Amino acid sequence: MEHYPDIEIYLARAPHDALNTWLAQALDAPPLDPAGKGKWRTQGHFNGQRVPVLLVEKVADGFASLWIDSQHTPWHTDQEAAQHAAEALQTEVRCSLGGWSPGDDPDRFWQVLPGGEERAINWPDSGR
Repeated sequence: MEHYPDIEIYLARAPHDALNTWLAQALDAPPLDPAGKGKWRTQGHFNGQRVPVLLVEKVADGFASLWIDSQHTPWHTDQEAAQHAAEALQTEVRCSLGGWSPGDDPDRFWQVLPGGEERAINWPDSGR
């Protein structure tokens, strides 16, 4: 399976202590540093490659966006990352259903809950 060029997942809760622990374990990343209002950055490493990470709080309906700007991650897809994050952080995680093509429904997402429940959901952009 080919790695996605980057990973983006949406976290219902993003407690920094738990997130820092997970990122340290998965990506050998130091703690998140402030990078502007509601933004946090760090840079991890995986298989000798640098892995930039950006957390933006409250981007969609109160969810935080966690963007890992590298294909060098332990996860091949957003869904794999969401599964690991949901368990590690004990929070709901959402991500894209897969690659997006023109004509695809932009409001369809994958929801992962702690405990392993997963399903496709509609998540329209509320503009908040």
